[in-house]
Amino acid sequence: MEKDAKIYVAGHRGMVGSALCRKLEKEGFSNLITRTSDTLDLRSQEAVAEFFLKEKPDYVFLAAAKVGGIVANNTYRAEFLYDNLQIQNNIIHQSYLNRVKKLMFLGSSCIYPKMAPQPLKEEYLLTGPLEETNEPYAIAKIAGIKMCDAYRAQYGCNYISVMPTNLYGYNDNYHPQNSHVLPALIRRFHEAKEQNLPDVTIWGTGSPKREFLFADDLAEACYYLMQNYNEEGLVNVGTGEDISIKDLALLVKKIIDYQGEIKFDTSKPDGTPRKLMDVTKLHSKGWKHTIQLEEGIGLAYNDFLKKNVLATQ
Repeated sequence: MEKDAKIYVAGHRGMVGSALCRKLEKEGFSNLITRTSDTLDLRSQEAVAEFFLKEKPDYVFLAAAKVGGIVANNTYRAEFLYDNLQIQNNIIHQSYLNRVKKLMFLGSSCIYPKMAPQPLKEEYLLTGPLEETNEPYAIAKIAGIKMCDAYRAQYGCNYISVMPTNLYGYNDNYHPQNSHVLPALIRRFHEAKEQNLPDVTIWGTGSPKREFLFADDLAEACYYLMQNYNEEGLVNVGTGEDISIKDLALLVKKIIDYQGEIKFDTSKPDGTPRKLMDVTKLHSKGWKHTIQLEEGIGLAYNDFLKKNVLATQ
């Protein structure tokens, strides 16, 4: 990408989009285009067409999406399917009509079949049924991957797709009901420490394993792939390492310096036993993550503390 190129980052206020903007600015790209959802409704075909016609971006990072945890995914099934299809259809099609040089589509590890073998390889896509609770979101993301490949095949568009593992970091969502597991643990251990609670209870047995990538590492990978990867299909982005929920809880407890006990409510479900990405393809392209989990949780916790201070002022 040329340093003076016009780059549109869709979803710049989210955790991923804001990390992408930080990375691009650090690399000397100053011609970034962004829009908030109240000034540009990405679900509107007409509004997105007008925006592209006016701005004519050279490159696009498609990080905008309707996202949420398991409850939101399962409750708002129609919205998750409709909104995400509209957003990506509009941006991908207008990128083609307005001759965008290259587009990156960001998906999620939930695109893979529920019972796919571990670790998850790119070729496992569409080899079995999806996890029922987030099927609408996953179907939208699969459609986005296939749309990028179809526009490449029919029109010669250089559109690539990346599938990140579980993310955490600056600008994360710490909402008590609809945050993901790592930010939820950070909030709960912090509140337990503040309130001097004797214990923190965690759902399930603590045995399921999950993989976590710091969002700024994802931004590094996206930047690297945007410069060096031009192929059909998708690329997994992760660490290739996972940790049990029990060990993750112990790590968060240590970082926050909470002195109480951890209890496990085994009457509650565990969820999928393991979700690890195979990152052989990514490593073969020359990129590997640099922020280890303990360091990353420390950075995320400091960000959480700052936001908490601002919220109470």
